[in-house]
Amino acid sequence: MALHVALLEALTAPAIAAVARQCASADAPLHLIGPLGFAADDPALRDGSAGAAPVDMWVHPGWRDFRDAMSRERCLYFGTEGERDARDAPYRPNSVLVFGDEVGSMPERIREKYPDRLFRLPAQGRRKTVVLADAVAAVLEIAAPRITDAPARPARKRRHR
Repeated sequence: MALHVALLEALTAPAIAAVARQCASADAPLHLIGPLGFAADDPALRDGSAGAAPVDMWVHPGWRDFRDAMSRERCLYFGTEGERDARDAPYRPNSVLVFGDEVGSMPERIREKYPDRLFRLPAQGRRKTVVLADAVAAVLEIAAPRITDAPARPARKRRHR
């Protein structure tokens, strides 16, 4: 799949392991954007994704490092604060789907800078909280059919950090 998933300032390795499993099943690279609330080599991250296909995981120390590495790709932002539905997002091949923290919140600086690219996470029923892995899976499921017929631009080679 020609999509990327990025998690901004993730806090817990077990929750991110669940997201990594979703990314692996969708063949979508996972980008972790620091500062993180855990070490990138945390055993819970590795153990939580045991049995799943390997995921292409990138760790970026901070937001600027991520934006420098992904400057050619279009980012779409997903959080509980979005006013437009995730189904309305303009998905394209090589889009980067950026999610906030484990409670679904996107930092204010991102909301202010990219209001036209901020979308609401898919409904979680009556729950007030967001299960990040479920939200990522739902957005990938919405996006996948929209990009499968579109011609993909060759991905630029990147260095793992």
